[in-house]
Amino acid sequence: MENYLLDWANLLLRWVHVITVIAWVGSSFYFVFLDLSLTPPVDEDLKRQGVDGELWAVHGGGFYHPVKFNVAPPRLPAHLHWFFWESYSTWLSGFALFSVLYLWNAGTFLVDRQRMDWPPAVAAGVALASLYLFWTAYNTACRLWGGRRNGDAVVGAVVVALVCVAAWAACRVFPGRAAFLLVGAMMATAMSANVFFWIIPGQRKVVAAIRAGEPVDPVHGRRGKQRSVHNTYFTLPVLFAMLSNHYSFLWSHPRNWAVLILMMLAGAAIRQFFVLRHGAKLGRNRHPWPYALVGVVLVLGVIAWLRPLPAPAVAVPAQVGWAQVQPVLAQRCYACHGAQVQMKGLRFDEPQAVAAHASEIYQQAVVLRAMPMNNATGITEQERALIAGWFQGGAPVR
Repeated sequence: MENYLLDWANLLLRWVHVITVIAWVGSSFYFVFLDLSLTPPVDEDLKRQGVDGELWAVHGGGFYHPVKFNVAPPRLPAHLHWFFWESYSTWLSGFALFSVLYLWNAGTFLVDRQRMDWPPAVAAGVALASLYLFWTAYNTACRLWGGRRNGDAVVGAVVVALVCVAAWAACRVFPGRAAFLLVGAMMATAMSANVFFWIIPGQRKVVAAIRAGEPVDPVHGRRGKQRSVHNTYFTLPVLFAMLSNHYSFLWSHPRNWAVLILMMLAGAAIRQFFVLRHGAKLGRNRHPWPYALVGVVLVLGVIAWLRPLPAPAVAVPAQVGWAQVQPVLAQRCYACHGAQVQMKGLRFDEPQAVAAHASEIYQQAVVLRAMPMNNATGITEQERALIAGWFQGGAPVR
């Protein structure tokens, strides 16, 4: 019953998380597009009001005319829409999902005894500490160099170094699947912390100053814009880390840390292409096709690097029957899918259940090589070959 309820919690939290991610990323991408697509106002009345840029757009059968004020508008309406719950809800639902799936089952998902043989509670503590440490290091870099000359370039270099160190360290001590997710969670935590600690507080100070009739300090706008720009470049790498959870050929590679770094760099380069593309359409910068090319080349390079090599020849009987496969399942699979525990609601100690899920067993154990999880039960290549021969021979259970 516990595993059944955990599966439902996993499903529902994942559903909520995806919805909030769509809301946050969608609004973030829209405002990046809007900010980079604004043109100087033509109307003299808008200029007198302090409007710095405007955009005319058509969507859904209507026309829209958003404008941006330089520092602050002359007055604020009673109703002012804030964009922050998308960020907070994304992080909270993501952390809840991480807790249900990884922290609750830390011994299964956060411990790979071939990498680091430590107690599950310690592994969980290190995973949580890494979120705080990454944010602290990133935030310190922004505070030290973000406001200086060429500060964005310096902070960018520090962020690249932080991601590389985080990817290498996480893949050294955690199972690959957890390591990829954890590096993505570090960056996602920094994104949401940017909103919580800098962007929204700065905006509140600006609003309070306007309503009090006091001068507005432009530093809040500059800081908020800087952190928002960082967030937009984090987005595609974070999304890749989250999606990689389902593709074992990525995180099971011996150099999985390098795979993660290269794919995150590709994501950042592709995001740069889309960011600069808005300005290129208005003649503000050259066409950013080189960034797209770099991203595509990196992705194609990783595809070529990870291409499957011919599997080593393993001798198996011409006909593999239930008598040969059942002992393999008993030794390698019953720990998680037997009479005592049925992870994902699957039980392989009963022939009829094995027959019903033969294709999933073949896919997970032979094709994807994702199971057993972290190969905790030590399945051999000979045993995987036996499962393959059994499945290709019709998957008999008698």
